[in-house]
Amino acid sequence: MTSSIGAATTIPSEDALTLRARTAAEACGVDPDRLAGPHAVLSPVNGRPLGGVEWLDDVEDVVDRAQAAFREWRRVPAPARGAVVKRLGQLLTEHKAELGTLVSLEAGKITSEALGEVQEMIDICDFAVGHSRQLYGRTMVSERPGHRLAETWHPLGVVAVVSAFNFPVAVWSWNTALALVCGDPVIWKPSEKTPLTALAANALVQQALSEHGVTRDVCQLALGDGELGAALADHPGVALVSATGSTRMGRDVGPRVAQRFGRSLLELGGNNAAVVTPSADLDLTVRGIVFSAAGTAGQRCTTLRRVIAHRSIVDELIERLTEVYGRLPVGDPTAEGTLVGPLIGADAHAAMQQALKQAVAEGGTVVAGGERELEADAPEAFYLRPALVRMPGQTPIVHAETFAPVLYVLPYEDFADAIAMNNAVPQGLSSSVFTRDQAEAELFLSAEGSDCGIVNVNIGTSGAEIGGAFGGEKETGGGRESGSDAWRAYMRRATNTVNYSGALPLAQGVDFSV
Repeated sequence: MTSSIGAATTIPSEDALTLRARTAAEACGVDPDRLAGPHAVLSPVNGRPLGGVEWLDDVEDVVDRAQAAFREWRRVPAPARGAVVKRLGQLLTEHKAELGTLVSLEAGKITSEALGEVQEMIDICDFAVGHSRQLYGRTMVSERPGHRLAETWHPLGVVAVVSAFNFPVAVWSWNTALALVCGDPVIWKPSEKTPLTALAANALVQQALSEHGVTRDVCQLALGDGELGAALADHPGVALVSATGSTRMGRDVGPRVAQRFGRSLLELGGNNAAVVTPSADLDLTVRGIVFSAAGTAGQRCTTLRRVIAHRSIVDELIERLTEVYGRLPVGDPTAEGTLVGPLIGADAHAAMQQALKQAVAEGGTVVAGGERELEADAPEAFYLRPALVRMPGQTPIVHAETFAPVLYVLPYEDFADAIAMNNAVPQGLSSSVFTRDQAEAELFLSAEGSDCGIVNVNIGTSGAEIGGAFGGEKETGGGRESGSDAWRAYMRRATNTVNYSGALPLAQGVDFSV
């Protein structure tokens, strides 16, 4: 099938994409020699190599250097640590276009989403700089006269960040900006699918460290595959492992870290739903659904995968969505006008086709999309029109997360049933309700409502701001990153009792006179 109106009709050549990637990386300060290693980096734009990188063989030296850096970095006053993060934010601003180009070429994001991801990096730096003067403890009332009870927060130790391809730099920045102001060095193991973007971001943070006279070992980059991530999870010198990826990955990482009594921060899968009620503004609803379901080609953990619509409006909603899905511009993510770029690779394509096949076998009807496009222009890339599937109800495929643009639409009769359907899946990341009924909105937000970590009203499930804590419950892992008080994950708490009374009264009136 040819691409639709507004989509790119041709895909750039391998040489053109390679040159753009190399130019962007070198502009950020990446040594050209680091772009010519033995492990090929494939672009989802054309399915061809952008270059190659060297992988790390052993984590021992990296962790040792990080631990040595920790002993010095934790002594630096937090506002001075914040100055380094402030400079990183300035460098990210200066190189926003170059980093955005690399995100598009390695992850397949359209230009506006790629630039938006870099803006998240800039925003979290601003947020973290403010936190560098607000790492507050609290003073509590002691039951003993002449005593003061308080808590203090201290740097935790080495933090390992294991990030996924779909947000190749933003998730690293969420963790790193906060970890740095909290006094922790960071070891970053990015996805093996997006190492060029990681090299560029690492070059910028190294520049910020150097300008402030800080050892480069405070931030280290470790390129490699899953075995490298497992080695970091197992290493007793790593205090916190922050891992983003599939639930399957989290089932491996969590127990590994727990076995050695380390800490883990897990951001895993999502099977996110939007409830659409009879009172919903359908114009607004359709816009919210399409961005959440088709944005990033369905490859966000917060992607909308289920629409739970009241029977009275489900037909009209499907009709509207079908019309929009039919004209979504699919094509080269770097071209103007494109809204849906490629899937990351062949495995994602296969998973999407299998999910659609299973949905039909379970009584569903594919009412729009699912076709491969631009195959003649880029036979090694995978451009798929987002699929809209009408389902008769809850079936096994609806409860499974497929990391591709597949949206299931299910009917409901009663709002309590809609909430139950929202909560019926193993994951608990993001959810939303479209309604103009305040009682429905408040119920959805209440303890009796959505069981997700992110619960929205009249917006979609994706597009979270950095000011709020990001994360979910159940098989999503329970971790929280970015805003609110997520900084506490990167620190250790100490409870302090100070006796200035000159006597020694015991708590709870215990008498231990000698």
